[in-house]
Amino acid sequence: MIAYVTVGADDIAKAERFYSAFLPSLGYQVEEYHGDLSYTLPVEQGGPLSQPDFYVKAPFNGQSAKAGNGVMVAFQAKSQRQVRALHASALAAGGFDEGQPGFRDSYGPNFYVGYLRDPHGNKIALFSSDPNEPRRDE
Repeated sequence: MIAYVTVGADDIAKAERFYSAFLPSLGYQVEEYHGDLSYTLPVEQGGPLSQPDFYVKAPFNGQSAKAGNGVMVAFQAKSQRQVRALHASALAAGGFDEGQPGFRDSYGPNFYVGYLRDPHGNKIALFSSDPNEPRRDE
């Protein structure tokens, strides 16, 4: 099980503006700790762990944050409508479009996804694969 995912950021304020534009809508809560950001999902006392935590931090080695080529973090939305809304919110909050929301031929008929880059170049996907929603071929 993946416990957490971390991306680097040189400007935490820009990163917070970007990630706080959509992660709270997916149930994440943000905490700032020593200047870094921790986005976590609430866990009930004694309940199972939720999806992984998501951290935004300045690199420990003191060098500039760089996006990894081929590295991407995907967040699951509740619906295709939410994918579109969160993609738009993230763009308005300083993100860059890497692929408008829609179906992709190389994925299953229910996989609806929008791609972004955060202000530091990290690639983010927002997707829904609800079988009760319209399919690519409908």
